[in-house]
Amino acid sequence: MKNLLIVTVRMYLNTLAWVAPGRAGKVGFYLFCHPQRRAVKPRHLEFLNTAERFTVWYAGKKVQGYKWGSGEKKLLLLHGWESHSYWWKSVVTALSKEKFTIYCVDAPGHGLSEGNYINVPHYSGLIEQLVLEHGDFYAILAHSLGAFSTIYTAYRLSSFPVSKIVAMATPGEAKEFVTYYQHLVGISNRCMKQILMYFVNKLGHGPEYFSTEEFAKTITSQGLIIHDTEDKEAPYRYALTTHNNWKNSELITTTGLGHNLKSKDLIKEVEKFLG
Repeated sequence: MKNLLIVTVRMYLNTLAWVAPGRAGKVGFYLFCHPQRRAVKPRHLEFLNTAERFTVWYAGKKVQGYKWGSGEKKLLLLHGWESHSYWWKSVVTALSKEKFTIYCVDAPGHGLSEGNYINVPHYSGLIEQLVLEHGDFYAILAHSLGAFSTIYTAYRLSSFPVSKIVAMATPGEAKEFVTYYQHLVGISNRCMKQILMYFVNKLGHGPEYFSTEEFAKTITSQGLIIHDTEDKEAPYRYALTTHNNWKNSELITTTGLGHNLKSKDLIKEVEKFLG
């Protein structure tokens, strides 16, 4: 079924590029930014219902938020592509609710939030709004796309009111995902040209602009970069270059944990970093 869908999308986009190139660019772009929503299962809700729930309106859509604890230091937890807030259960459970107030949100198009669209600038806009609405955060803990978007936000805002950033399994270059998308679907070069044109018109820059190693050069927040050498979704080499460019950062390297980085030992390292 998945292969049939890919073939159908390929034929549609490549044909559309000949008869309506502008439309092909727009449709191809939004397909690239369209996550497959992962179900929020009863066991997920059992945990999420232990939180105080809140909602945020962002870009005309409702974003679902969760809050635990009442500590002085505010933390913001941001999940990755096609995930949701349950991803952070082990971290939320481990951290002191007397020391920290923990905020977590389902990104647009994920979990219980509305929408079907997400990319780095869109996620970054939500992060900025959360900082404005809830005040300065002591730290942001972010995974995958959430980490990429956090690093971009720290780069984009001249005064980023976050003391510490934990960046886990961060992708390095948006252009790699665009290339992967083209090869996966089998998009023709003619169609891809239209998609990239729409990409620039919509986001103001081409994919090559979105690079964590470049963004890291101006970040002043203290950083903890965590990455696995066997991460198949976000190559480890980008953790090295990002760390080298991020002056105030530490790097923890693991092997065998993959992209998800689930480990009690890592949680202890994060606790130590938070102080």
